[in-house]
Amino acid sequence: MADNNKILEKLDGLEARFEEVSTLITDPSVIADQQRYVKLTKEYKDLSEIMKARKKYVDCLNAIKEAKDILVNESDAEMKDMAREELSENEEKLPKLEEDIKIALVPKDPEDAKNVQMEIRAGTGGDEACLFAGDLFNMYKRFCESKGWTVSVTDVSEGAVGGFKEIDFAVSGNDVYGTLKYESGVHRVQRVPVTESNGRMQTSAATVAVLPEAEKFEVHINEGDIKWDTFRSSGAGGQNVNKVSSGVRLRYPWKNPNTGEVEEILIECTETRDQPKNKERALSRLYTYIYDHEHQKYVDDISNRRKSLVSTGDRSAKIRTYNFPQGRVTDHRIGYTTHDLQGFLNGNIQPMIDALTVAENAEKLKEAEL
Repeated sequence: MADNNKILEKLDGLEARFEEVSTLITDPSVIADQQRYVKLTKEYKDLSEIMKARKKYVDCLNAIKEAKDILVNESDAEMKDMAREELSENEEKLPKLEEDIKIALVPKDPEDAKNVQMEIRAGTGGDEACLFAGDLFNMYKRFCESKGWTVSVTDVSEGAVGGFKEIDFAVSGNDVYGTLKYESGVHRVQRVPVTESNGRMQTSAATVAVLPEAEKFEVHINEGDIKWDTFRSSGAGGQNVNKVSSGVRLRYPWKNPNTGEVEEILIECTETRDQPKNKERALSRLYTYIYDHEHQKYVDDISNRRKSLVSTGDRSAKIRTYNFPQGRVTDHRIGYTTHDLQGFLNGNIQPMIDALTVAENAEKLKEAEL
């Protein structure tokens, strides 16, 4: 029961905070402060989930206590049978409720709810690495579509025989970063490349980076300092391409927090035929670029504090191998293997993400001493 008390103590402390936040989000001065209001509504949502779990947990504990009282004090046989059934049912439910609450009590990473910018770069392996980068992009695209998320390509450099030397794309939806953050790192493929005439197996690699998208109020940019150029997009599209300057280029002077020197950031966007849309996307990429660089220290601190093998965000760590001869995919961080390589490449990556989430939650629980 001591463990129960420890959990209840934490829940009781949060109940007072829940009442406070419930009042604050109706305060006009808080609503007027967008940054504070967004933070508090997010906290309210998280706390209301915990409060629902608390109610179920307390109801379960009370039902167990009541059933035990009946078994001790009641002489009616029928009442005792009902109490035994009630006791057995609730004692079975209790560990699962405790586990759910422990996970809910672990502080959530505020980044988890964000949209992401993803980058896939072909690594060692020449043309075959480019083809593999293409396979990874298609895998993520299918996975995102299955979740109802939106994928928009922001920049692309195609490989000589197909695939991509590099591809950047944005993903928007619910809890995107919290789901895809485990994908950062080096992905290796072992297979006989279509480019290999002798039928020899080759190991190639591609790097995946998953960056939480910056929100405007987190990064301070003086938009008056941005220099904009427009140019004509090249490529297919007939006469429109020659007449309309839809491509945009922005230059922005930025003080690098690591070196203290002012650098010029250059971003081009030719994604759509609509110049205002290209401007909007280029600006979004500028915010994300600065956010990524200025927050790298914060990410490193979190990473060191967490010492998580699962989602350090380290882009140089070899995290996964896709072995074609054996039809398997192995995640080296948790030793998880699936033998459905084709299904995995078709976007069925949720079971692996679930296993990574469970592993990270176990680490967090150990740290929180719950």
